Amino acid sequence: MKKLTLFLLVVLILNSAFLIRNCEAQWVQMSNGMGTNLPILTFLSIGNNIFAGTDGLGIYRSTNNGGNWTSVNSGLTNPNVADLIVLGNNIFAGTLAGVFRSTNNGDSWTAVNSGLTNLKAYTFIVSGTNIFTGTFGGGVFLSTNNGTSWNPVNNGLTNLNIMSLLAVGTDIFAGTIGGGIFRSTNNGGNWSPVNSGLPLVPIISTLAVNGTNIFAGAFGGGVFRSTNNGGNWSTVNSGLTNDTIISLSVSGTYIFAGTFGGGIFISANNGGSWIKKNQGFTVPQNVWAILIANNYIFAGTQLYSVWRRSYTEIIGIQNIITEIPSMYSLSQNYPNPFNPTTLIKFAITKLSDVKIVVYDAKGREVQTLVNESLKPGTYETSFDGSLLGGSSTLNSGVYFYKMMTEGFTETKKMMMIK
Repeated sequence: MKKLTLFLLVVLILNSAFLIRNCEAQWVQMSNGMGTNLPILTFLSIGNNIFAGTDGLGIYRSTNNGGNWTSVNSGLTNPNVADLIVLGNNIFAGTLAGVFRSTNNGDSWTAVNSGLTNLKAYTFIVSGTNIFTGTFGGGVFLSTNNGTSWNPVNNGLTNLNIMSLLAVGTDIFAGTIGGGIFRSTNNGGNWSPVNSGLPLVPIISTLAVNGTNIFAGAFGGGVFRSTNNGGNWSTVNSGLTNDTIISLSVSGTYIFAGTFGGGIFISANNGGSWIKKNQGFTVPQNVWAILIANNYIFAGTQLYSVWRRSYTEIIGIQNIITEIPSMYSLSQNYPNPFNPTTLIKFAITKLSDVKIVVYDAKGREVQTLVNESLKPGTYETSFDGSLLGGSSTLNSGVYFYKMMTEGFTETKKMMMIK
């Protein structure tokens, strides 16, 4: 009887582990301690601490990757937090009542608004030891002393409604509401418009950089890319089914775009093509903030708080050939045998809901690699047996991967050898 009980306990533990791994293959709401319908506007990651700035309830902090959240608002007199940034041992929060600073990891906050003639601090950027804040109506302000005092740096700015800032080397870019993009090459001393190729009066909600590529997300225009430091811009919207971009985030060779009402898209080729990544979202999401930290990607939404997904899983699929194939196919993984990673290529002939799942030799589900709607083309996804949403790894042995889509199902065998 004891052996039977122990056996059932082991099975239960294994099944729980598989369920946890499968949850990592889609977005999961992580709102314990903050509620399920909180508007999240910004994130900040410092070591094991993740901060979330909200529209109406101030700042929350998590020390366990979003598993639990605690309010950290002591001294914060305005609960509308539009942006967070760190410089040295100082954390800065931009609010509708100006800038607040914490020197003790968010435990307490103090207003640091000396010199700010406009207190609607919407965005920050750090360049060297300088910190810039962009305001709504007051343009850009610069502090060279950790926020103790601020000075306006608006010469040449013809639009003072700043929604986004970006530092690229020694250059600073400012995205405006209705005036496009401005660039400064001298720490804000002078600004010049850099709008060649952009719509006439775009609202630039977010800016990001990936190597020599600068990206601008616009309301109603999608994503624009510049390969010459803002000299000119071109549209890179292939695959984007929502062109109202409200957040961008770059990690390695991957770019993530958060949209207003369309969730999150990912590009692995500098915006050349985009894939929607919304599995698990219960409704179409307005994604105001994206954070990659500790092998997770976090999404801050307008009405549904924080969501989390495994980073290694979400980047595990790439569109390698856009030409429409003649038939559905699932290729043999390569290399095979593998240790611990392998690649799996597959092709679809039309817009399809595609699911690819890995099973062990006993038919138990190990991990979902793909579970989304994809355009026609040839794709490649990866499987890593050493990272399955936790510290657990696979043992050596035979595994199976199965592709399921409308009118096509195929299973192939692979082997992991340690």
